[in-house]
Amino acid sequence: MPDISGKVLIIGAAGAASTLCRRALEAAGYRAVAAEDPARALDRLRRESFDAALLGLRLPGPAGLETLANLRTESPRLPVIVLAGQPSFPAAVAAIKAGAFDYLPEPLDPETVTAAVDRAVRSSRRALEDACIGRELEREPPLPALIARSPAMAPVIRLIQKAAAGDAAVLITGEPGVGKEVVARTIHRMSRRSSRRFVKVDCAAPAEGVFESGVFGAGTLSTARERGPGRVELAEGGTLFLGGITGLGLALQRNLLRFIMEGERAGAGSVGRADVRLIASARGDLQPAVRKGTFLGELHERLRGVHIAVPPLRDRPADIPALADYVLRTRSGEKGRGPRALSSAALDLLARRAWPGNVRELIRLLEHALEASPAATLQPADIPPETPEPGAPEGRLARVERGEILAALDRFGGNRTRAAGYLGIHRKTLREKMGKYRIPCPEK
Repeated sequence: MPDISGKVLIIGAAGAASTLCRRALEAAGYRAVAAEDPARALDRLRRESFDAALLGLRLPGPAGLETLANLRTESPRLPVIVLAGQPSFPAAVAAIKAGAFDYLPEPLDPETVTAAVDRAVRSSRRALEDACIGRELEREPPLPALIARSPAMAPVIRLIQKAAAGDAAVLITGEPGVGKEVVARTIHRMSRRSSRRFVKVDCAAPAEGVFESGVFGAGTLSTARERGPGRVELAEGGTLFLGGITGLGLALQRNLLRFIMEGERAGAGSVGRADVRLIASARGDLQPAVRKGTFLGELHERLRGVHIAVPPLRDRPADIPALADYVLRTRSGEKGRGPRALSSAALDLLARRAWPGNVRELIRLLEHALEASPAATLQPADIPPETPEPGAPEGRLARVERGEILAALDRFGGNRTRAAGYLGIHRKTLREKMGKYRIPCPEK
C-alpha cells in the first residue's frame, strides 16, 4: 500500500470503468467517491476536498471538456485525469490544453489508473511544498517548508488546497511547534492574494488598547485617530494571520467579531471597508473554551470557515526524513558549509522519539547537532539525548511541560517576561521551571 493515500473523486465514468477505478484505487489505499453526473460532482467538490479526480468524457448533460473547465474553476489545483472512451490524439490534446493532468484511453487496467493517480497526487503535494520554499513575502526567520509525505497529512493537504481556492476564514489547530504558521503561509502563497502581504499578529495576552490600535489602527473602530496604519490596513488585499487566538480576552474577541461582521478598519485618519483574508491559529479544539464561556461561540463559528487540524510529529514519522533533509540543507547552506546528512541509524533514532515540541523541536535538535559535529554524516552519537539530564524530571507530563516552555521561549526569542505571560505564569515561576528542566536560555 502506498504512503501517499488520499481521496479521489470519480465523475461520470461508465459502470464497468467506474467499478474498475474504484476497486483499483481502494486496493492501493485510496478512498474513492463516485459522482454520477457533473452537477453532483461539483456539489461534492464544494462540500469536500479531494486529492485528485477521474473524469469520464462520456457524460450526460454538459460536454466532458465543459465539465473539466467547471472543475478547474471550482478547484484550480485539483489534478483531473480524463478517462476517454476511445483513443483519440485530438481529444487528448484538447483535454490537456483544457487543464487535464493526464489522459487515459480505454481499455483501462488497474495498474495504469493507480499509477496515474499516484503521479497526480505526488505532483499536487510537491506543488504545496514548493509554495513554501523560497523567500517569504515578509522578512521572517527561515521557516521549514510544508513537508507532507505521511498519510496523516493527507487531509491537511486537501484542506489547504480547498482553503487556497476560496476566501473563507481558516482556523488552524494543533500542538505548539507543529507548523500552523507554515500552513497559513502556504494557503496565502497558493491563493489569489499571494502578491499582497501576509501580516502576522501575535494574540498572546495583549493589552486591549495596544491590540486594538496595533491591529485596527485606532483606539476604537468608530474613531480613526492618526496613529499610522494598523495591521489590518497593512494586510489590505492580503492575509491577516492571528496567531494564538485564544490569547484574546472576551472584550477583544467582541471587537474582532465586530470587525469580521462589519469589515471596518481604521487608519491614516479614516475608517473604511477592509479587504483581508483572516486565518487564525489555536493550540487545540476551541469547543471546550466555548463551553466554559472563555471564547465566543459566534466568533468560533465565523473563524472556522475551513478548519485544519495539523497532527503532531509523533503521528507522522514518515515526514521526519524529508523534514530533516530540508533543515540540514538550508542551515548548512546559510552557514556556507558543505552538504550534511543523517545516517540510517540516526534517522531510526529520530523516528522513535516522542517529540513534545514537534517540528520546532526537530529543528532545534538538528541545529544543535550541526554545531556540535563537523561530520558530513551525522550519527546517533551526534543527536542530543531525548531524556532529561540527570536530576531532571522524567515522564510524559514533564516532557510535555518542558516542550511547552521551550516553544514559548522560542516564540518570543528567549524573552522570559513575554514567554511567562503567554504561558499564564509568573516570570519567577518560569525561571524555576527552566532550572527544574535544565533549560538554558539567555535573556534576549
